[in-house]
Amino acid sequence: MEALAAKSNTEPAGGSSDPSALALRIEHLSKHFGGARALDDVTLDVRRGEVHGLLGQNGSGKSTLIKILAGFHAPDTGARLFVGGREVALPLSAGEFRKLGIAFVHQHLALVPSMTVLENLLVGENATEAHLYIGWRQQAKRALALFARLGLSLDPMTLVERLTPLERALLAIVRAFDQLEQAKSATAQLLILDEPTPFLPAEDVRKLFTLVRGIVAEGASVIFVSHDIDEVSEITDRITVLRDGKVVGRLVTKDARKSEIVELIVGRSVDLASMRPPKRDLGAEAVIVSGLKGRAVAEFSMTVKAGEVVGLTGLIGSGYDDVVNLCFGASTAEAGFLSLEGAEHPLRTATPHKSVKAGIVLIPGDRLAAGIVPTLSVTDNVTLPILGQFGGGLWLNRGAMRKRATELNDALEVRPRNPDALMSALSGGNQQKVVLSKWFQMQPKLVLLDEPTQGVDVGAREQVFGEIRTMAGQGAAIVCASSDHEQLAAICDRVLVLSRGRVVATLEGEAISKAAIAESCYITAQEGISPQ
Repeated sequence: MEALAAKSNTEPAGGSSDPSALALRIEHLSKHFGGARALDDVTLDVRRGEVHGLLGQNGSGKSTLIKILAGFHAPDTGARLFVGGREVALPLSAGEFRKLGIAFVHQHLALVPSMTVLENLLVGENATEAHLYIGWRQQAKRALALFARLGLSLDPMTLVERLTPLERALLAIVRAFDQLEQAKSATAQLLILDEPTPFLPAEDVRKLFTLVRGIVAEGASVIFVSHDIDEVSEITDRITVLRDGKVVGRLVTKDARKSEIVELIVGRSVDLASMRPPKRDLGAEAVIVSGLKGRAVAEFSMTVKAGEVVGLTGLIGSGYDDVVNLCFGASTAEAGFLSLEGAEHPLRTATPHKSVKAGIVLIPGDRLAAGIVPTLSVTDNVTLPILGQFGGGLWLNRGAMRKRATELNDALEVRPRNPDALMSALSGGNQQKVVLSKWFQMQPKLVLLDEPTQGVDVGAREQVFGEIRTMAGQGAAIVCASSDHEQLAAICDRVLVLSRGRVVATLEGEAISKAAIAESCYITAQEGISPQ
């Protein structure tokens, strides 16, 4: 494996020997938590004016490295840190990263929805510095000038709760960049983007990348942390891959093959592109959706057999992602019926509660807002739909609840192996495994999936695919809405392509591939709706 990494290396294993040419250099960084080793002698270089990708599975050490730079963790002795060519003593104190010219944007964005864009822009400065007076009019003018400089059209007086998910992500990044520029004694301008894209559609990700490129053109450097290899390949100049706390590869992005990156991350060959479900006999028609209308769906009908996995996709705004939410009752349908094993359900009156009682479950795309309760434990999240099995009234059998959670999470290798851990402490991939455990234990008849591997690393992605196949093998009908064509090619028996709220193309069996799905999406969108 090390030989594989060497093929794309343009530097020796230690990287550049001149810290002054770098925005950041880390040497011999290790970290132990008790007897567990999170980082093992990591060396990392980030050049001035580059976007540097940091990749690795959940548990590879990425989060620990970032928390050390934020002053949250102290590294083991022997580590050295250079920022803008100047050596900085470790460990960093809380908030010291700001003075060094380092800013962070995390997946949760840390915005206050009830405050305005301008108030959120200034919240960091106002929290760390005393101000007797804030010239709001002057600050609003400065904000507008900053937004215009970076090609954004945000209104400083708009409440953040009224912004789209894309606008919120853009605001968080601009705020971090503004903090870099406002740092009076900064030795570098380094922006660390920690999973900023998992809940954004592909078109919004491209707009976010435009902003990132604009920030780099202004002189900043960026560390981009993501599980999405396609995104990393598009936006970064170089890549560092961590596995089990060690650097296993340093790659020049333009020279790196996707299969090479995947093998470095996982430690073995994983060919998702050629993965196809085995040909098998499917059951009788289990699900019939007819006359569905609502949101961006103009007119939609489909049938799904027992054990079949049907994919829904299309360009942004085509309505494919609305179908699963309308069928579950998470969004209100204008018309339509869903027949499940002969029982007919009017979709205008569908609700999540009615759907779950009928044997229908939804794995939502926005895991944080709709899939989990971050402030509750893993045990509480897993057992929420079946609390009645563990007692009632004022008494619950907590021991039995923990035992159930442990069994389900062991089956999916959820880490950490602690049923009492808060969901907010788990990585995105492990949170998704818990969500799957929670709903799949109910043996549903119809599983609705909305971007099921969003924000999930390539190793956990295989496990998610495996669980979907297991449910299909047990006879569940499965419908997966996704913009990830590689994912659909890996798990689907049939793919329906939507445009303007209607099905305009169907791919089946061996005709399904990542390229064929993408081609169908773009060709049908350009040609308009025509009979199949």
